[in-house]
Amino acid sequence: MKMKTVNQYKKLAQLFYKYGTSNLVKNAGLSDSLEDEDYKEDPGDVPPEELLDDLVDMGPAFIKLGQLLSTRPDLLPRRYTEALSELQDNVPPFDYAEVERIFQEEIGVRISKAFDSFDEKPLASASLGQVHNAVMRDGTQVVVKIQRPGIRQQILDELEVLESVASFLDKNTAAGKRISAQELMEYFKRTLLRELDYTKEAMHMRILKENLKRFEKLVVPAPIDDLSSRHVLTMKYVKGENISGISPLRKMELDGSALVEELFKAYLQQVVIDGFMHADPHPGNIHLTDDDRIALLDLGMVAYFGQELREDFLKLLLYLGEANGDKLAKLLKEMSRELDEVNPGNFQKEISLLVQENQYITMGNLQTGKLVFELIRVAGDNGYVLPVGMSLLAKALFNLDQVGAVIAPEFDPQKAIRKNVTEIMRKYVSQNLLSYNFFTSAVESKEFLEMLPERMNKLFGHLAENEWEVKVKAIDEKQFTRGIQKVANRITMGLIIAALLISASMLMQIPSGFMMFGYPGLAITAFIIAVAGAVMIAFQVWFRDE
Repeated sequence: MKMKTVNQYKKLAQLFYKYGTSNLVKNAGLSDSLEDEDYKEDPGDVPPEELLDDLVDMGPAFIKLGQLLSTRPDLLPRRYTEALSELQDNVPPFDYAEVERIFQEEIGVRISKAFDSFDEKPLASASLGQVHNAVMRDGTQVVVKIQRPGIRQQILDELEVLESVASFLDKNTAAGKRISAQELMEYFKRTLLRELDYTKEAMHMRILKENLKRFEKLVVPAPIDDLSSRHVLTMKYVKGENISGISPLRKMELDGSALVEELFKAYLQQVVIDGFMHADPHPGNIHLTDDDRIALLDLGMVAYFGQELREDFLKLLLYLGEANGDKLAKLLKEMSRELDEVNPGNFQKEISLLVQENQYITMGNLQTGKLVFELIRVAGDNGYVLPVGMSLLAKALFNLDQVGAVIAPEFDPQKAIRKNVTEIMRKYVSQNLLSYNFFTSAVESKEFLEMLPERMNKLFGHLAENEWEVKVKAIDEKQFTRGIQKVANRITMGLIIAALLISASMLMQIPSGFMMFGYPGLAITAFIIAVAGAVMIAFQVWFRDE
C-alpha cells in the first residue's frame, strides 16, 4: 500500500474520531459502525465550519465529496448541508513553469507560439486546476484552464480510500445499506473522473450552447478545440463580473425579473426537454456580461436525465406550481426506493403541509431549492430514498435561488412554472413525436395494422366453425397426478408394513414347527419383510424426494 494512501486512512480515522460521537454522525446513523470504547469522550456537536476546514485539509476528492453531500439533506443535518454548499477549494497556484510544461506536452506548441500574450498570474486557482487570461494571435481574448500536475493520481488514491470505506459501511452498517453507500460512491467517482477530462467539458459546452441558442439573454462560452486537450481547456473570454459582486446601481439599471425568468426557463428546458443540465450554477459560475446578459460558466459538473426521470421531473414541477401536495406525495413514492420501515401516512401529511407553506414564497426568500431539499429530507425521514438526480435538481434550483435573490428578489418561480407549463408540455410532446422511439413505434404499429385483417379473419372463422378453444394451464396436471400417486403408494405401503408388524406380533403367540432364530418362522418372516419395506421407504424419502 502506498504511503500516501496510508496517510489518507490515518486522516480519515482522525476525522471519524473527531466526529465519531458528535451529532453529525449520530444524525447520519453511522454511530453503529464505531466502537464505543474507542470514543469515550463526547466532543459534542462540532460546528459546521470545522467540517469544511477538515475536508479541505483531507484533499480534493474529499472537498468534492463534501459538495456532493451538500445535496443530501436526508443524510446530514440541515445546517451541515447548508455549510457544505458554500464549500470552496481555493488553493495556492502552482508555478508558471509547470503551466508552460503542461501546455506544451498537451497541445504540442509553446505558449509563446500559440498566444500573443498570456498572463502568468492566474485568475483563480482551485484544487483541480487554475485559469489564466490570454490573447490569441488573431486578437481573440480567451481563458485557459490548466489541470494541476499529478492531480489525477492524487484523486485516484483518495477515491481508493473512500471506496473501501463505502464498501465497509455498505456491508456492515444499517446506514450504509440505507443510503446504498457503494452505489453513491460509484456515482461520485464517475462524476469526478469525468470532471478531470477537459475534452468532456468542452463537449458539454458545445452541447449546452446548442441547446440554449434560442435564449438571447444567455451566453455559453465556446471552446477552442485546437488549443484544448484532456488537461488543457481554452475557451472564449466572456467579459463580465460575478453576479454576486454587481453594485446596487447596476442592479437598479437591470431588468432583473426578465433575466431570471429567462434563466429559469432555460433550466426547465434543460431538465425536462433536453435531459442535459448544467449542474453547478452557483453565483461564482454565473456572470453578468457588459451587455446585460447572463453567462453560464464551468461545465465540469453536468447531469444527464433519462426519459422516465424527465417525465417525473415534469410532473414534480407541475405539482409544485399547482401546490398539489397529494399528487406530489404519490409521485415521490413512485420515484423512491422503499426502506424496510416506511411511514406513508406521515409522509403524505408532511409533504402536503410543506407545499402549502411554500405556496406563495418568492425568490427573495430563497425557498425554491430549499423546498426540493426539504422534499428529499422528508422522504428520507419516512423511509423513501429518492434517486440521485433529484438531489442534482435540488442543488441547481438552490443555486438559481441565490442568483435570483441578487438580481430579482421579487421573482416567483412557482408562478413562472404555471406561466410556462403550456410551452414546456408542447415542446416535450413535439420532441417525443420526432424522437427515434416514436418512429420505432410507428413501424411496429404499421406491422400490426398490416396483420390485423388476416388475424381477424382467422378469429371469426374459428368462432363460426365452433373451433374456438381456450387453454388454461393453472398447474402441471401430469406432475400433480404423479405426486398424488406417490402419496397413495406411500400410504398403501405404510398400511401393509403396519399389517405385517401386527401379524408378526400375533404369530409370535402361536406355536409352530417352523422356527427361525428360536421364534416362529412365519412371525420372523413377516417382521423381516416389514423392516425391509420401512427401510426402502425411508431411503426414498431421505435421498430421492424433493
